[in-house]
Amino acid sequence: MGSIRWVGVLLVAGTAAFALAPRAALAQDFHLVGARLQDRTQAALTLLSFSVTPDSSASSLSISNASTGNPSVTLGQLGAGFTVADSFPLYMEGYLGYSRYDPLFVATNGTEQKRLPTKWNSVSGTAGLGWDFKISDHWVLRPIVDVSLAHLGTDVSIAGRLLTHVGGPEIAFLQNGRMNAYGLGASMMLDYSIAKESYEWDVELRYTWFHLQTFDTSKLVEGSSNPMTLSLWTRYRWPTPWTMFRRPVRWVLEGTASDYVGDQRGALGFNLLCSTGGGVELDTTQYSEIWTRTRFVVRYLFGRDVSGASAGISISFF
Repeated sequence: MGSIRWVGVLLVAGTAAFALAPRAALAQDFHLVGARLQDRTQAALTLLSFSVTPDSSASSLSISNASTGNPSVTLGQLGAGFTVADSFPLYMEGYLGYSRYDPLFVATNGTEQKRLPTKWNSVSGTAGLGWDFKISDHWVLRPIVDVSLAHLGTDVSIAGRLLTHVGGPEIAFLQNGRMNAYGLGASMMLDYSIAKESYEWDVELRYTWFHLQTFDTSKLVEGSSNPMTLSLWTRYRWPTPWTMFRRPVRWVLEGTASDYVGDQRGALGFNLLCSTGGGVELDTTQYSEIWTRTRFVVRYLFGRDVSGASAGISISFF
């Protein structure tokens, strides 16, 4: 009877020890396969540069099958620039940018694998100051200095949060990571404009250089990027037979081309991005000195292995 009693005590003690054992002893922590977090973060920083750098060609871009193997890339930018006055030719510009990057990671604990779809969203702001040097009646040379700030936040999807055992700083970053970046840049713009009763023509050729650097960020995702863009923008307008708001309605033709010569080159599978479009413009100068023109334009965007169409409204002030 004594031996049976001791066997029972050992069974109870073993069962209690098994129940109280840490769950980590039953299964190994999951970790990322290939440890590619730094590479993906560098890619996110490069994509962020599309939103930071002033660029009319990539002001709205969504790619569902990127050549990088990470689909769902969305970029957006809203901005404006103007010269204060002919007597005080200070040029000011400001841009707000948004980007979304959804890389796919694979985590394993040695015996099983789980796919971790993630969502990386970023917002950015860019401000610039320049000065117009008048070359002739129609030509202006405009150097510009820009600064920017950007913030990127990450979170794994619901499927990723189902991981029972989460281990390693990489997965911890994916669950609730943050990345901050600042940028310093410079641009040189050559501007041509001519305005007559029969037509108006504007052309801008711009070269922009930026340096983006992370700060106040985990060492796992520190990095930098040097985007450089050579862009051409042109708009041609001429009157239609119709009038509205006591002014002629104008036809509008637009065209842009951007050559990415820095770290952006090839990041989305193309080096050159172009767009062309047309529409109508309403002149409201008879009723407002601030809100002067409104344009309705349809555009076609194209580049290597990418194409698309969009319709938009733009407003001119002053």
